[in-house]
Amino acid sequence: MQVLPQAGLRDRLMAALSVPAAVPSSDYDLDALVPDGAALRPAGVLVAFDARGRLLLTKRASGLRNHPGQIALPGGKVDPGDADETAAALREAQEEVGLDPAQVDVLGVLPAHRTVTNYAMTPVLGLIRGDFTPVPEAGEVEEAFRVPFAHVADPTRYRIERRRWRGGWRSYYVAPYGPYYIWGATARVLHSLALRLSA
Repeated sequence: MQVLPQAGLRDRLMAALSVPAAVPSSDYDLDALVPDGAALRPAGVLVAFDARGRLLLTKRASGLRNHPGQIALPGGKVDPGDADETAAALREAQEEVGLDPAQVDVLGVLPAHRTVTNYAMTPVLGLIRGDFTPVPEAGEVEEAFRVPFAHVADPTRYRIERRRWRGGWRSYYVAPYGPYYIWGATARVLHSLALRLSA
């Protein structure tokens, strides 16, 4: 596996942050569906790469009420004590996998992604300084793992699949990696990043 030095990775991610969004990112955008008028709740997710250029992802615990067993970026809703979506993403990453916020160099944020569960999910791009061994929080996270930058950054690794959902068909991006089925909002956010990286 080719390892991208973190300095080069920083340059690529900063360039991606400067690319204007072509269209808003949404769980609805592949099916030309119109979302309901529900108010969106703010959330932040951490798109963090380690010193070897690998993206940190989690597999949610199977006993969770929402999205059990799904692959996710560390993060969650903005709580009253959070200053903003970035603070929420860093707090949640610490709670979920033990990542100290002081170990993360935040580079910036991508446009918020609208989910079918009515969240405005802001992806926070960052670099993890030094060594980090994830410690999954048993109640929330079944496993923490890493995916190479080359997989995340290549738009050809993503494809569209669809399934029945609430009486209709719903299309979504997938980007499987080994035994991990990366799909839905996580894959959509990463696909948007891949397009920016290849612009």
